[in-house]
Amino acid sequence: MKKKNGLSVLLIILILIWLLVPLAVSLIYSLFSNWTGIIPKGFSLDAYQSVLTDPQFLKALGQTILVCIVPILLTNVIVLLTLFTVTAYFPKLEKYVQIICMIPYTVQGVILSVSILSLYVGGSGFFASRLVMLMGAYCIIILPYTYQGIRNSMRAVNMPMLLDAAQMLGCSRIEAFFKVVVPNIMPGIIVSSLLAVGIIFGDYVLIRNLAGSTVTNVQMYLYQVMKADSRKSSATFILIMLVMFLITAVVLVLRSRSEKGKRN
Repeated sequence: MKKKNGLSVLLIILILIWLLVPLAVSLIYSLFSNWTGIIPKGFSLDAYQSVLTDPQFLKALGQTILVCIVPILLTNVIVLLTLFTVTAYFPKLEKYVQIICMIPYTVQGVILSVSILSLYVGGSGFFASRLVMLMGAYCIIILPYTYQGIRNSMRAVNMPMLLDAAQMLGCSRIEAFFKVVVPNIMPGIIVSSLLAVGIIFGDYVLIRNLAGSTVTNVQMYLYQVMKADSRKSSATFILIMLVMFLITAVVLVLRSRSEKGKRN
């Protein structure tokens, strides 16, 4: 058993090293002005100063966070209400809901963006707005991940049993769902939301095709910087990763504090 545990730990360490090598190389390249030999030379923070003082980067970062929050919240609410309705009232329809939610796995970003543009562009209604089309597309893209995370969490806590137990104590089904089930599946909601954040932060195709110059995200900014300055592009990549790590850390800290508060 000890040998197996040791091999597992070694394998995990090797995988972590393999995954962190690109990040480490980008960090070193962004901090040194000359890296033609084995040892880099010319330590400097000019690339980071240039990115952090660039209004375009701050604007792109703010818009990326904005287009993250709305689709994730909207998709979570829709999936939660759908799974509650299906589980509580129409359990035989669950397999059809699963099929519908899995369809976006097979839809490529280019196909989705062209389909949305051909359907809504040129109109004058609410859905003709480029920002609305973009957020709707993001809702579709993150739907499978949100659905799987919430569905697995509901199965893990045995949602029908929790609803029945709460009803025996005098709660209605909808009240029991939001007061008993949702707090218990919050870790699954958080994990699927963080995964959705990573997907939206890494998008270039949808926002380029649907929003054009109306909305700029960090990937579009990174692409523009790559054509001008490689050190600045490396610094931009590191900052994007730091922002994602920071968002993840904040969410996990809030989650741990919430769990400690419930225990106390």
